[in-house]
Amino acid sequence: MVYKAEYIWIDGTEPTARLRSKTKIVKDDVSHGDLPIWGFDGSSTNQAPGDNSDCVLKPVAVFPDPIRGGDDVLVMCEVLLIDMTPHPTNTRAATAAIAEKYADQETWFGIEQEYTFFKDGRPLGFPVNGYPAPQGFYYCGVGADEVFGRDVVEAHLEACIEAGIEISGINAEVMPGQWEFQVGPAGPVEVGDHLWMARWLLYRIAEEFGITATVDPKPVKGDWNGAGCHTNVSTKDMRENYDAIIAACEALGSKAEEHVKAYGAGIEDRLTGAHETAPWTEFSYGVSNRGASVRIPWQVAVDKKGYIEDRRPNANMDPYVVAGLITNTICSAAAGS
Repeated sequence: MVYKAEYIWIDGTEPTARLRSKTKIVKDDVSHGDLPIWGFDGSSTNQAPGDNSDCVLKPVAVFPDPIRGGDDVLVMCEVLLIDMTPHPTNTRAATAAIAEKYADQETWFGIEQEYTFFKDGRPLGFPVNGYPAPQGFYYCGVGADEVFGRDVVEAHLEACIEAGIEISGINAEVMPGQWEFQVGPAGPVEVGDHLWMARWLLYRIAEEFGITATVDPKPVKGDWNGAGCHTNVSTKDMRENYDAIIAACEALGSKAEEHVKAYGAGIEDRLTGAHETAPWTEFSYGVSNRGASVRIPWQVAVDKKGYIEDRRPNANMDPYVVAGLITNTICSAAAGS
């Protein structure tokens, strides 16, 4: 007997990488923990030239397949060169090294993935001609005139739960056809594994409904909210005292430009200072302030401990890159204090 393993990886498309996958038929005497390396044509994924095209897939995280069921699995893979070193597009490997370096600080992440459904070339819920009613009632709304795509969202939520993804919630967002799911809490590497897998499931399940999902940070120009990937983070010290909260905000501010450059392509279109964003050229933090770069939740200010929310990352960001960068910035500052 056999089972099916869907090998999933991140390609080399720029400026925003895409997900790729293919199916391997595996003998059932091979356990899910012993899945072999595999290969692919990197010249077709922007990861190799045609005259030296072989790339390697290394399984790093395995999830039950909620679509095929049975013993079938979804396999998150790192991309390696044929000498078994990380491929230049492999952002997971670098984050794993950072996470190991600062393991004693016990960094946790919770990421809020916003996305937008499209059908027939326009956002789901937008009329054929013109625009829907202005923003205001769509966020966490209910009713067919306010919410679009709930059947896809519910199917995605169930699939994530069945797959063992650390999904912690969903909600309708500010623009019609725009939604959010949250992943975490999890460590810097794990949160990336789970978020990328949740994205793959979103795209795959939306196929069944004839709908596409996009993480474009500004899917509709004009007076409409963009799509972000707000990133909540805490270390052990932050979860115990408020001084560490402020120190983390200050550390992020000291490297603001470096972070913004790594927070997703098109960030200038989304971080304008409007639509609950801070200008991408400025850094700020504040309690309960969704117009700041980094928000300190009001309950954290009351409890004098907890976490912070970096509101700058785009919906199209690479969670490995963002989690690694934030971990390195906050933890290196704490280690040097």
